[in-house]
Amino acid sequence: MKLKPLLALLITAHLGSAFAADDPLSAWNDGHAKQAIETWVQETTTANSKNFIPVNQRYVVFDNDGTLWPEAPLTFQLQFVIDEIKRLAPQHPEWKSDALVQAVINEDMKTVVQAGKKGLMQLMALTHSGMTTEEFSQRVSNWVDSHRHARFGCRYDQLGYQPMRQLLDYLRANGFKTWIVSGGGIDFMRVLAEKMYGIPPEQVVGSFSLSEFSLTDNGTQLRKTMNGAFYDDEAMKPVAIHLFMGRRPVGAFGNSDGDVPMLQYTSANPTYKSFGLLVHHTDAAREYAYDAHPPASGKLISGLKLAPQKGWVIVDMKKEWKTVFDPAQCAATQGNQ
Repeated sequence: MKLKPLLALLITAHLGSAFAADDPLSAWNDGHAKQAIETWVQETTTANSKNFIPVNQRYVVFDNDGTLWPEAPLTFQLQFVIDEIKRLAPQHPEWKSDALVQAVINEDMKTVVQAGKKGLMQLMALTHSGMTTEEFSQRVSNWVDSHRHARFGCRYDQLGYQPMRQLLDYLRANGFKTWIVSGGGIDFMRVLAEKMYGIPPEQVVGSFSLSEFSLTDNGTQLRKTMNGAFYDDEAMKPVAIHLFMGRRPVGAFGNSDGDVPMLQYTSANPTYKSFGLLVHHTDAAREYAYDAHPPASGKLISGLKLAPQKGWVIVDMKKEWKTVFDPAQCAATQGNQ
């Protein structure tokens, strides 16, 4: 290649990188969703705007499963439960008489899914209680270090949606405080949220049960139990927001009907112009495509009907996102982009 064409190519590449760096939402296509986000942020952070929101009121809430990371074909936490059951089974011969545990070991996911919330709670009791909070966090960390996603072939902590991670950064750069409000387990998500999304543990709200405090020879400990279980989904999300945050958000981001009450609660903010957004999974090639019939969770029916009435933004993943995962974090996903 001659010098001038090579120089032109290098200059073009440099300018392309510069423009991408200047665009905090570079993983988004220049479509309706990106424009709506930028317009709302500009209106609510400009001091002389009629829609200005003071910094101490800029609380925004994000669902996690299906909104910040994939929930198909199984949620990450359910996959953790399954892998933990298999790992722990040799230590528990009494589990051989448990039909649900045997379904997990035999990878009979139809039976596991049919067991519903009651079955999930049974499996959670076996894998999420009876150990200290530190021991549980270490188990989650060990699982992340040793397991890969079956389809994408990379670590679970590398599978945050790049457009949504950029959105979190963009909102924080404009003075918003970002929270996770999810049906996922609070202790499970807290192991991953700060590294993946920059959201500290105290801003992660999820399903939980009460731990037991005790004194030990070495100090103190909290042991996980299933007592007082609280499932943070659907109508319980606004309840949890009030319990943990103490104020009504100005922005809410989700992907399923389970997030609709959270968006409704946010949209009814009597003081400030709010923002609602639902991620619609439409991209079977790069991720998954579903709404009314999800592989396991994340049904989206009423949300699609309510969005035009409420002014919520629907993100068509296939059309609105340039990329789904960051190939720099997980090179294996490049073939799915």
